[in-house]
Amino acid sequence: MLFSIITVCFNAGDKLKNTLENILTQSYGDYEIIVKDGVSTDGSLENIPEDSRIKVFSEKDKGIYDAMNIAVSKASGDYVIFMNCGDSFYDENVLKNAAAYMSDKPDSRIYYGDAYFVSAKEIISQPKEITESICYRHMPNHQSCFFARSLWDNDGLDTKYKIRADYDFFLRCYFEKNIRPAYLGITVASYEGGGFSESDTKLDKAEHREIVVKYMGEKKANHYRRIMILTLQPIRTWIAQKSIFAGAYNSIKKKVYS
Repeated sequence: MLFSIITVCFNAGDKLKNTLENILTQSYGDYEIIVKDGVSTDGSLENIPEDSRIKVFSEKDKGIYDAMNIAVSKASGDYVIFMNCGDSFYDENVLKNAAAYMSDKPDSRIYYGDAYFVSAKEIISQPKEITESICYRHMPNHQSCFFARSLWDNDGLDTKYKIRADYDFFLRCYFEKNIRPAYLGITVASYEGGGFSESDTKLDKAEHREIVVKYMGEKKANHYRRIMILTLQPIRTWIAQKSIFAGAYNSIKKKVYS
């Protein structure tokens, strides 16, 4: 099996059903769906579609990243992708196109694409190459990343991080495992925004600082921090998330990346 599509949830309401129904429209069928539920009480599990590819595991966990690790341990696919409740694949051929690319370039172990940001009504373009500078700023949206399941062997998301465990995992793969993610050249997912990482900006910044220093060292982390300040990164991020400016901003960004 090529893909395991993982959705972790707790009392997600109709968003769980909507995300699963979207996944089931994929034209490429070699996948399973792993639903890791934290023992919901809102009846959301009762409304999910009936399909043999959907495997539901409802058990307690220690938070979202622990749930993601548990879900990967249940998965059978060569690659995993995490889709939050309320998110969706951008179109019905995402898995088909990703599989074709992976077949041509099978050695990357992490593949990523663009994502459509619903609130900004705009596709957020990603660079064609992940560099150290890109790693400092961000990782591609996890909804648009395919990870080799084998990356979790004797490893996984570090649950000491409450907001940035996925970022830590991405940088660990890049700096310690020397993995260079491959750009798929397609828009993979549509995502709502307003996720867990936006719930506590102070903690988010503290975890970001700890992680970049861990993998890059103090001197290099400070160097990239100064670059972000000088290039007005916070203002550019704000512009990119506003629908009135997002189109023009991302058009310029795409030209820079190309």
